[in-house]
Amino acid sequence: MTNTASTLRTAIPLDELIAAARELRIGGRWERATRLLDSGGATDPRSRALLTLAAAEVALESDWFGGTALAEPRLADAEECVEVLIASLDGKPADEAQADIRWDLDFLRLRHGYLGQLRVDGAFRAGPDGKDPDASAALRTHAERLRGEAPDDVRRGWAEMYLGLVADNLFAERDVAPGHYEAALCAGEAGEAGGTGEAGGSHNAGDDLLVREALRHLGDHDHDHGDHARARERWSRATELGARAGTVPGTLSQQLLLAVLTRDAGDEAGAVALVREIARWAGAVGAVTTEAEARGFLAGADPTAPPAPAESDS
Repeated sequence: MTNTASTLRTAIPLDELIAAARELRIGGRWERATRLLDSGGATDPRSRALLTLAAAEVALESDWFGGTALAEPRLADAEECVEVLIASLDGKPADEAQADIRWDLDFLRLRHGYLGQLRVDGAFRAGPDGKDPDASAALRTHAERLRGEAPDDVRRGWAEMYLGLVADNLFAERDVAPGHYEAALCAGEAGEAGGTGEAGGSHNAGDDLLVREALRHLGDHDHDHGDHARARERWSRATELGARAGTVPGTLSQQLLLAVLTRDAGDEAGAVALVREIARWAGAVGAVTTEAEARGFLAGADPTAPPAPAESDS
């Protein structure tokens, strides 16, 4: 019997294919999402640009949660395809969709650069120590430009989010970051219609993932200031929104913050029980960075602790 299933081809609308890959991506199924996008077989410049852009976003998220190093060649591929798209215009002005594609690619470059600065010697390290100050300053300028060029409020909110992250985690400017997070929160909540878009996705009526990200980091500041009730309120809502949007690794990392509050409240047994499950689940889905944080928590580390000050040379 001849198996002909492997030769079967079918037509799937491009938007549906990218949307399916996106759901696989935020669910932590990075290899499956990549295979799906690579099977698209599009030939026209706009479709190729969209597919390679989506594949670069999958690779970047795999790098973030899975500890891989896949994004750079995927970003280069996306840049080449976007340049082909622009060249195909033959001097004509780009339409709104094409302008969005260019912004989304530039935003992925920002995220990739931020990850490169945040991850030092294979581990996440907040604060300016071990960072190239010129590279950090360039990332801030990059995010400011993206904010000014954003074609819609949600994309502008994502640029604000990264301005806050750069201030918080690269410059240790803890007093500067919350203002950016608040601006991101307002942009993400626009419409309050339960949207699940993000930069590179749908931009209709809010963005659960942007709201989740803003609440996650605002809650961190609440926690640092000793307002554990406000931190719990924000972190609990962030966990719910992440789950609603379908982000498995993100929801696990958010639950780790709730375990921090459980430990702070004196319930060490409850905190440990929760984090053992987080570590087990994160390991099962390949979210190695979240698993490592959970293992560190079980060993007594505080994932919300600020970076230790550098030792003086004097």
